[in-house]
Amino acid sequence: MKIGNIVFENYTFVMAIINLTPDSFWKNSRTEADKVLFAVERAVKEGAAMIDIGAQSTRPGYVEVSADEEISRFEKPLSMIKERFFVPVSVDTYFSKSAEAALSLGADMINDVWGLTYCPDMAKTIAKYDAAACIMHNARQSLSGDIWGAIEDFLKKSVSLALKSGIDGNKICVDGGIGFAKNREQNLELLNGYEKLSSIGYPLLLGASRKSLFGGNAEDRLPQTVESSRKAAEKGVLFVRVHDVKENAQAIREVYGR
Repeated sequence: MKIGNIVFENYTFVMAIINLTPDSFWKNSRTEADKVLFAVERAVKEGAAMIDIGAQSTRPGYVEVSADEEISRFEKPLSMIKERFFVPVSVDTYFSKSAEAALSLGADMINDVWGLTYCPDMAKTIAKYDAAACIMHNARQSLSGDIWGAIEDFLKKSVSLALKSGIDGNKICVDGGIGFAKNREQNLELLNGYEKLSSIGYPLLLGASRKSLFGGNAEDRLPQTVESSRKAAEKGVLFVRVHDVKENAQAIREVYGR
């Protein structure tokens, strides 16, 4: 998969979460705009191959902010990151207006938790800038019965939309959407069988970091998160999106013997 000027392949790469929000569920991932360069520098030193900026929390029960508010939160930090680092940057948004702003400032990928379906112009906006896209499964109502058919059908349709809109097939990855429209048992089933999503034909991104499927409190979920990254590496997942770069990067290196 190509993101920016870098081709990612044959490894499991760490995507570091940088949240520019006051309400993201894991408080230690929240970063003020004037401190973002320190957060990115640390993430890169600890092994992050990519940065994912979020300007809107999508935790359970979140209160949505507007695209304009998102843009006001990320435009200065994004510009500073792109000026000082060569690492590819993804922006987590489902608003096409926010995507347009982010891509115009140099973002390399849009990470859309609604799989290009929330805004009708999202796919075309990404294609306009020849950017990459992470397409995640989501649903208005919680899944029931067989989760695999619903997830795969959604992702295949979203990928088809991306391709028809002009997004390069070599710039697409898919995310099963752990924590979105699924209960704990379904999330665990998805995590344990994540490699099944490879049948869609695109690289996989896993976003399980410190999520509630691991039980307990968020501050106690690092060991389970690290284990999920280890499993992802064993399954050939291309990216893991995590809060704790150092520990997850180390687990991945151990799997690959590096």
